[in-house]
Amino acid sequence: MTRTVVESKTKTAVIGFDEPFCVIGERINPTGRKKLAAELEAGDFSTVEKDAVAQVAAGANILDINAGVVYNSNPNPNETEPPLMTKIVEMVQGLVDIPLCIDSSVPGALEAGLEMAEGRPLLNSVTGEEERMELVLPLVKKYNVPVVAISNDDTGISEDPDVRFAVAKKIVERAADFGIPAHDIVVDPLVMPIGAMATAGQQVFALVRRLREELGVNTTCGASNVSFGLPNRHGINNAFLPMAMGAGMTSAIMNPCALPVGPSKIAEKRAAVEAAGIVLPEGMDDETFCQLFGLGSTQFRPGSEMAAIRAANLLTNNDPHGGEWIRFNKPPAAPGEEGAGGRRGRAGGRRRRA
Repeated sequence: MTRTVVESKTKTAVIGFDEPFCVIGERINPTGRKKLAAELEAGDFSTVEKDAVAQVAAGANILDINAGVVYNSNPNPNETEPPLMTKIVEMVQGLVDIPLCIDSSVPGALEAGLEMAEGRPLLNSVTGEEERMELVLPLVKKYNVPVVAISNDDTGISEDPDVRFAVAKKIVERAADFGIPAHDIVVDPLVMPIGAMATAGQQVFALVRRLREELGVNTTCGASNVSFGLPNRHGINNAFLPMAMGAGMTSAIMNPCALPVGPSKIAEKRAAVEAAGIVLPEGMDDETFCQLFGLGSTQFRPGSEMAAIRAANLLTNNDPHGGEWIRFNKPPAAPGEEGAGGRRGRAGGRRRRA
């Protein structure tokens, strides 16, 4: 069965048909995050550090690293993105020990990330555009790494699933010309928003089955795309992910964390509680208050999508004896005792070459 092996210096993540679903944490990405983009341009990496540790603690198997900031001081990403990618990859490797996914539309940034990454990272991404394949596939071969293949080409993103399948097939065949095996290609069949296309879910499930049965490749997706623009997005995502897994999808690029509850939301809820005449114990801290009134938590914690994925792993016998499900549902560690997935310092070294 197809197995795509992704490695850090000390850990291995396997994306495969008979493997637990692989979660690729998406948070280290400034796209659509103005605060993070401003921090990165200013040389402030505190949010990157927090997001790296939180995602591993929440259960991510691989971390996606995207340095796509358009600097106000220099709008040329070909100049600014490669050194920023190098810095972020180096920093994240010093904090956590899971494999990385190097994510960029700038070829120089892809190579900068590959040079700095330890082990065998996943490369994100190549498309069916001729120019992109000619730029990215040689890097895939040179560094002997697996790659995400996105099912769009020079004509854009087709709403026709047969066209998207044909693009994926073209990439797999072109990769073979470079000596890149199908097991090192993870196809993203492109999930459309269900709010804009009622058949989007059905389309992607059928596409995943074809990609698995006809091309023998692993698959991934931007999981939250399916719920874009709709209310209760977590509810949709929680249903979509197990259904995609049942169709044969083997990984997803997603946020594994539930975001912390902010001070303004806590203050608003406290005011509503007081207005209802409910008397709270004196000195009740915010975390206890959030837990008591169902707001969530003041800390990063695994999102509800992670529970859906863990349950699906258990039900498909990809969690032998339920060990991961049991560990996942243990009470959270007390403050100061978390330490999940983290490490101090960086042992140095570069990724091994083929």
